Amino acid sequence: MTRIVFLLLPGVHLLDLAGPAQVFSIAANYGLGYELHYVAEQEEIRSAQGLPVKASVGMPALDPQDLLCVPGWRAPTLKTSGPMTKATARWIAAHHDNGGTVASICAGADALGRAGLLDGRRCTTHHELQDELAIRYPKAHVIRDVLFVVDGRIVTSAGIASGIDLALHLIATRHGPGAAARIARNMVVYARRNGEEQQDSVMLRFRSHLSDTVHRAQDHIDGHFTGRLALADIAAFAQVSERTLTRQFTEATGLTPLRYQQLLRVERAEHLIGHGATVEAAARAVGFTDARMLRRLRAVHRSVDS
Repeated sequence: MTRIVFLLLPGVHLLDLAGPAQVFSIAANYGLGYELHYVAEQEEIRSAQGLPVKASVGMPALDPQDLLCVPGWRAPTLKTSGPMTKATARWIAAHHDNGGTVASICAGADALGRAGLLDGRRCTTHHELQDELAIRYPKAHVIRDVLFVVDGRIVTSAGIASGIDLALHLIATRHGPGAAARIARNMVVYARRNGEEQQDSVMLRFRSHLSDTVHRAQDHIDGHFTGRLALADIAAFAQVSERTLTRQFTEATGLTPLRYQQLLRVERAEHLIGHGATVEAAARAVGFTDARMLRRLRAVHRSVDS
């Protein structure tokens, strides 16, 4: 029996906790041998969302096969949030020193840093906290804009929904991808993402504008990006002329509708390739007639990102 021990700090984000807990709870229901525990420095922790959470007081002795997980908390700054005693930091470090795995979600990476576990290691956290994490722990190598990072027995994730991706990865590592896929399906997870995928997807990255017309056009493209999309059809769905659509779309997103569709295709193709598909198979799956266009767009996409 493997224990999953969640260390709860004040202001814990409910989804940082509930996402991974749900993954391992379903794994336990499937007979994979997990037992969930919740510990804290005080009996009741108030979550960031206002819901009180009960936990066992005190830090139990852990076995090397146990997973110690630190969910994130509300953190306008890491320096002024997530209070934790030095004794708890030593307990976290001791588990790793004894051969155990320590994971964090979002701001939880700061707890690992206070325990001295980030020095010389690759790690990540939520994109809004990455700069501060790098400043607080200059010996750490903070990887930006990824979902999670595995460095030996230290596993860190971007937080919020990516805690689910991290937990599914750990299940896949221990029990195989089939078990992880079964749990993801039970949770109605749209896709099991690998750690190298970006925190900010194309569908979200270009949605910060206030144009209802462009949002309608994007809704249509998002639902049909693997097929042939004529500009006239998109404009008709958005209830504007082609010229007006192109102008408003470019003003709102910095992209043409065609370029937006291409980015969606490339992102989806990268996901498929990351999960073992060939470039040719990925190209067909996202609507390209052959792989040459996908290779060209991937090269352009990488040059722009770099």
